[in-house]
Amino acid sequence: MNKENKLIPGLPSGFEDRWNKKLILKKKLINIIENNFVKFGFEPLETPSFEISENIGSFLADDDSNLMSDVFSFKDGEKSITLRYDLSSPLARFVAQNNQELPLPYKRYAIQNVFRNEKAGNARYREFTQADCDIVGNVNPAQANAELCNLIASTLLSCGLKKDQFVINISNRKIVQGLIKDLKISDDKKLKVMRAIDKLDKPGFGLRGVEDLLKKERVDVSGAVTKGANLTDDEASQIINFLKVKNLKELKDNLKNPLSQEGIKELENLLEVASYGDYLGQIKTNFTIVRGLAYYDGFCVETNLNFKATNNKGKEVDIGSICSGGQYNKLISRFKGVDIPGTGMSIGVDRLLFAMLQLDQIKVDEKKPVIICVMDEKYLKDYYEILKVLRDNNINSEIFLDSKKNLGKQLTYANKKQCPIAVICGENEFKDNTITLKNLLGVKGENNQVTFPKENLIDEIKKFI
Repeated sequence: MNKENKLIPGLPSGFEDRWNKKLILKKKLINIIENNFVKFGFEPLETPSFEISENIGSFLADDDSNLMSDVFSFKDGEKSITLRYDLSSPLARFVAQNNQELPLPYKRYAIQNVFRNEKAGNARYREFTQADCDIVGNVNPAQANAELCNLIASTLLSCGLKKDQFVINISNRKIVQGLIKDLKISDDKKLKVMRAIDKLDKPGFGLRGVEDLLKKERVDVSGAVTKGANLTDDEASQIINFLKVKNLKELKDNLKNPLSQEGIKELENLLEVASYGDYLGQIKTNFTIVRGLAYYDGFCVETNLNFKATNNKGKEVDIGSICSGGQYNKLISRFKGVDIPGTGMSIGVDRLLFAMLQLDQIKVDEKKPVIICVMDEKYLKDYYEILKVLRDNNINSEIFLDSKKNLGKQLTYANKKQCPIAVICGENEFKDNTITLKNLLGVKGENNQVTFPKENLIDEIKKFI
């Protein structure tokens, strides 16, 4: 291939390679999260990356003229298929398809990648891992939703966050839906109003940005224009005034719509059940939380961090919500013959990973291997005997795979890989039935090499790892 025709290595925007410490920490977080999900009684489920487009629905897009603009869709014969953008829509399809065989309530967890065709940046990716827990079935909503709040708190604390580093914000969509009903806002504007409110705590928005989205349009700093809900000044003003209320009692006194009162009562019931557990102090009411996805219709939750982070350019950024979710009563009923409510939450694993790397509060044991250097090819069988002893004793180990390389190049490889120990055995060691170890992580200038009888190999190795 000509030099001019050679490929340039790179990734599309919003996608990322993960390796070394970052990937090891991610796997550790996933293991902690999964163990906690199981501890709370949830069972695993895995669904395919693709769903039939009409089954997965179009709950994500802001563009009414192109409802599939925020997802990756492809033609599959006469049908269209879509990469899942969350794990709730596939769950709805699965429950509708298998409801006769499932125990109800059905408590499932799933930890899989999802895909969103949206603008990337500041710990926002177009492919990322979500860890979901859902409770499907006719249950006491206060108990189910309080259990999700307890699960969020317990899981994040297990992952290494401290209590003062995150807050679980809860609300109920019915509260603002009652206000919208009182304002007589038309059905075609309701979802735009909800999505505008949901943007309040997003970077660069605030009350002014939400007000612009409630009215004609919002123009961001880049000049991009987002069409608004076209509310009147009075309608927009009343919603903005509602967003300024922080106290549940004040809200209860001011909003008299029956639907709003129902949502407030459901929050009160949730908080009472949560008071029976250990995590009530982590839970706060925040009536601006309404969730952008259209299928939520009651309880909503968003978990935010109480600290800032910096991106790879050193700029301070707001990570946003690391765990969110809510209640949905109609997501499964879209399918023929099935009408089962559900509620769930989702941890953004990669966003949590981004935060944990910033804090450096969780220890990562990378378990690098011991390296066996090949000093002389005629002893290759003996090197493999040493390798077998190490591996039989569950010690991560490898043998250098090119006997033609000198010792210096082999140690350069070991240092680059951050191996803790090198086994260095030449003619003298094999003649004397001894083994030499070199501590590759020792202080430079000190004697980091030790020779001992071969039968002491495991005991000597364990002194270093």
